[in-house]
Amino acid sequence: MSNKPRILVARAIFPDIVDLLRQHFEVEDNPDDILWNPAELAARLADKDGAFATGSQRIDAALMAAAPRLKIVANMAVGYNNFDVEAMSAAGVQGTNAPDVLTETTADFGFALLMATARRITESEHYLRAGRWTEWRYDLFAGADIHGSTLGIIGMGRIGQGIARRGAHGFGMQVLYHNRSRLAPELEARCKARYLGKQELLRTADHVVLVLPYTPEARHLIAAAELALMKPTATLVNIARGGIVDDAALAAALRERRIAAAGLDVFEGEPRVHPDLLTLPNVVLTPHIASSTVPTRRAMARLAADNLIAFFDGRGPLTPVNTPQARAAAARSRQGLE
Repeated sequence: MSNKPRILVARAIFPDIVDLLRQHFEVEDNPDDILWNPAELAARLADKDGAFATGSQRIDAALMAAAPRLKIVANMAVGYNNFDVEAMSAAGVQGTNAPDVLTETTADFGFALLMATARRITESEHYLRAGRWTEWRYDLFAGADIHGSTLGIIGMGRIGQGIARRGAHGFGMQVLYHNRSRLAPELEARCKARYLGKQELLRTADHVVLVLPYTPEARHLIAAAELALMKPTATLVNIARGGIVDDAALAAALRERRIAAAGLDVFEGEPRVHPDLLTLPNVVLTPHIASSTVPTRRAMARLAADNLIAFFDGRGPLTPVNTPQARAAAARSRQGLE
């Protein structure tokens, strides 16, 4: 019997990353990419020491109770709202994420979604494909300018700063931001960004981009009251997490043209999308693909694998998101490989 730690790879990933993991672990993978329900996931984790997760697996107290050997879950994502971090720490389970490697790619996509939304690109493409383009008109899909306009960013971490730099330095935009804490003066200068309160930012910005992490406090941070503050010519882009925007309230604001347009890469309850959003022409919808380039997804997968390898080699996780309680960790260690 092998003395290697036992690892579950919960979703299909790059085959060479699975091969790398097999050099260090006994691996059960999921090449058919079956989305297991919580009971199925718990059953597969019952005899595992670690897990490679993708963000769609909920790691909570009930699951950990069914998986007494579990010591680490490595997320192939920068976000980790699928983790009950407090419960994981109490149970002695290490969590890791994949920051930094997706920053610039995600900022690229956020800016692309902003441009597609402001310039009505997908709306006009649907019109053309339907054979409705028969003549030039002075107002045919006239949208909003990006260059020289005012960009408001809510959430000024690494990705938010990347979007700010693109706007300020590439398009001459005036950049405003709101964040839980104000950036250091040198970072503000690098981004050419000015701090504002959330309400003032919403009233002022021509384009609002959401890039903040999901927390219970951030649920419906943008709802009917906040949308009512925005200009009727303004656009809203969400590349953060589903649930930060009240999608029903947003659909109503778009339908009634209380804001001009929206671009959404994330949705509350995804992969389900609020049905009202699907009927509206003035919203650009993409299936949570902001980090989806081959080099970036490979880097995310490799970092998750490296976190597992480093942890079981005794070097410690590379990008931890919690500090497990030592007593619980020791108890789980005794139930593991000894």
